[in-house]
Amino acid sequence: MSAILPEAGQATAWSFVEARRLLERFAAAPPAKGHVLFETGYGPSGLPHIGTFGEVARTAMVRRAFQALSPLPTRLVAFSDDLDGLRGVPDNLPEQEMLRGHLGRPLTAIPDPFGTAASFGHNMNGRLCAFLDAFGFEYQFLSATECYRAGRFDPTLLAVLEHFEAIMAIMLPTLGKDRQESFSPILPISPRSGRVLQVPIEERRTSAGTVVFRDEDGALTEVPVTGGHCKLGWKTDWAMRWRALAVDYEMYGKDLIESAKLSGRICRVLGGLPPEGFSYELFLDEQGHKISKSKGNGLTIDEWLRYGSPESLGLFMFNAPRKAKRLYFDVIPRQVDDYAGWLEKYPAQTAGMRLDNPVWHVHGGAPPPAAQPLGYNILLNLASVCNTEDKAVLWGFISRYVDATPESAPALDRLVGYAINYYRDFVQPTKVYRPPTETERAALADLADTLDRLPAAAAAEAIQFEVYEVGKRHGFTELRAWFKALYETLLGQSEGPRMGTFIALYGKEATVALIRRVLRGEPIGHAA
Repeated sequence: MSAILPEAGQATAWSFVEARRLLERFAAAPPAKGHVLFETGYGPSGLPHIGTFGEVARTAMVRRAFQALSPLPTRLVAFSDDLDGLRGVPDNLPEQEMLRGHLGRPLTAIPDPFGTAASFGHNMNGRLCAFLDAFGFEYQFLSATECYRAGRFDPTLLAVLEHFEAIMAIMLPTLGKDRQESFSPILPISPRSGRVLQVPIEERRTSAGTVVFRDEDGALTEVPVTGGHCKLGWKTDWAMRWRALAVDYEMYGKDLIESAKLSGRICRVLGGLPPEGFSYELFLDEQGHKISKSKGNGLTIDEWLRYGSPESLGLFMFNAPRKAKRLYFDVIPRQVDDYAGWLEKYPAQTAGMRLDNPVWHVHGGAPPPAAQPLGYNILLNLASVCNTEDKAVLWGFISRYVDATPESAPALDRLVGYAINYYRDFVQPTKVYRPPTETERAALADLADTLDRLPAAAAAEAIQFEVYEVGKRHGFTELRAWFKALYETLLGQSEGPRMGTFIALYGKEATVALIRRVLRGEPIGHAA
């Protein structure tokens, strides 16, 4: 059991605000089921993306904050709605024609397009669990297919049948006229085609626990609402799940706020108490559009982890969950360096300040020691000026600047790998060097001479001071323009690192040689 932290009552981080709000739910009595249940839902109709990870990560952060406030036991359920019928084929999946032939069938009844699992749904579920396990989440996985077919939801499904009219009264006003005519909260699964049907219910036989509907061939068909013979439409399904599992807390995207309200009303009709909810803003792709599984326009977990650490992804999820954020490759370097900055601050902070430090939440209350002597952007620019994809080349410079090797500093070695991957895929294809102007040529020549006169072991701060002074001597009243000139002529980009640190890392002599190659008009982009 996690230790209760006295400072948690005053922590201002959003996750603690949420945890205190949830704790008020049990002011009168603890939960009858013996634990507080956090749920996160997943629709396995496409490859899991970072938005899926974000919902689990943020829910886990609130759960950890709750554990610091209360001794009540907690559980986290990751629920997969894998009995849902496939409504569209995501563009980023193989076997498109085959999948289109199975539209409408439950995800766990469709062949796996990758050929590695028992079904489409099983493959997506496996991917979900694999990345949750890789990130160390403590959770219980539940499959809708298994819960429906094993009878776990049967009592609540019968309650839906009993309160059919009341649920219809909630749902119908929210639908268009055409949809009202065919709508039913209970979706029978055709015994003939196996498809989840969105058809009217012709007759409800409450005492028998069955419904009668017209199957796809027009024949009147009777099936039980229990045992996986029917599935609920998703708003009713959401409410049924809240009631059946007694869910206490669940997050959802901003686009589902109204749906959550409707499901909450249905949950009450079924005799349940809706969970405490938290609506988060949506992630946006490179073009500012909402990311989705069906479009396949979001980053995958593997794509993020090619360029950044798992901890940087956790930081991205923790920060400002109610602010829409662009989720594209170019946000990764900043997140890696910001994470390192927060981790460096942690040891010197008071107990109360630590609870508001993102790394406390990223690491479930136990962040590791700081271990990043160099920043991502410095390494990225080192890879750029060396024009190399070889970690050994970068380590040749790094080991002269810090007392470390790949073996003694594995975290730094991983960071070197991230920087090389990012350089290869995003920086190298876009590098454009420009020749210096006459004013810049004079300043660069002065900088080379100035660096030559500095002691071999000059510190980064001393170098940075001299870079400033050179810029001032040559009329750069706006020093930003001076540094921009350095980046564009020496690095082939409009933005770059703190030059004092970079020169100390790359080497004073190597930097002087680079400047003089530029002044001679020689091709650059490789080590001296």
